[in-house]
Amino acid sequence: MFKHLLVPVDGSPLTERAIKISVELAQQLGAAITGFIAEPLPPVPPGPRSAALMEQEARESEELSGVHAREVLARFETAAQAAGVSFKGYHDQVARIDRAIIAAAESQGCDMIVMVTHGRGAFGEFLYGSQTKAVLAGSNLPLLVLH
Repeated sequence: MFKHLLVPVDGSPLTERAIKISVELAQQLGAAITGFIAEPLPPVPPGPRSAALMEQEARESEELSGVHAREVLARFETAAQAAGVSFKGYHDQVARIDRAIIAAAESQGCDMIVMVTHGRGAFGEFLYGSQTKAVLAGSNLPLLVLH
């Protein structure tokens, strides 16, 4: 049925739940997992800056997000390998996380997205938005939402 799961994670405490449940699900289905981290682009500081300074800031931001992503994806890969589940992971810095998740699922040939929601409620969604709802609205793939 489902043979390739995209599991977006962010390193928050909910990441461990996403890893555990998606690995168990993949094991039961005989599916592979692609772990994905979409880091938001850093905010642009106000004021004029030289091109060299902007390039340096971009490199530093990319390095920091890369270190974080590699640590989280390494934990995910270890759990998948221990369960005998095929795993690959990657990350990207993006302007819109929901669009990046959908694009990653499509480009990696995934047939299901598995996401954990923070479940903040209406007020929390008003303040922070909901990546899960945005992915659900924008994707044609099945979406398994873990709470």
